[in-house]
Amino acid sequence: SAMSIEKLHGTSTRLYQLVAPLVMSPPVLRQNNNYPFKTSDHHVWFVALEEEKVRGFMPVEVKDSCVCIDNYYVSGENTTLLSMFARKATDEFSGEKPLYVISHTPHADTFRTCGFTVKKEWKLYVKMIHEPK
Repeated sequence: SAMSIEKLHGTSTRLYQLVAPLVMSPPVLRQNNNYPFKTSDHHVWFVALEEEKVRGFMPVEVKDSCVCIDNYYVSGENTTLLSMFARKATDEFSGEKPLYVISHTPHADTFRTCGFTVKKEWKLYVKMIHEPK
């Protein structure tokens, strides 16, 4: 079945309906190192749907000086879906501002194949940048 990715405003009702069960789920939070998911008027979310089931999501925060992906979720560590999200974000946001991602360490290679380069490494995370074209 085909996977589709919806782009949603950070405070839209549909976003809340789709992601609420996941952002409050202990296994999903554990996969995000127990770091809570945040949203605001400055966020855009990409949500992956397969037969109306949410398979993952990626919130993107648009700031004055940069655009930042600082947490995300893909079910079953699906790297294909993760690259779909990364490409969506670069298509949409690589412009005049740098696009940063705080990648989980095991996912750094996936972001690298999507044109991100390493800025800084910690134990659990890697800060990466997609330079403006």
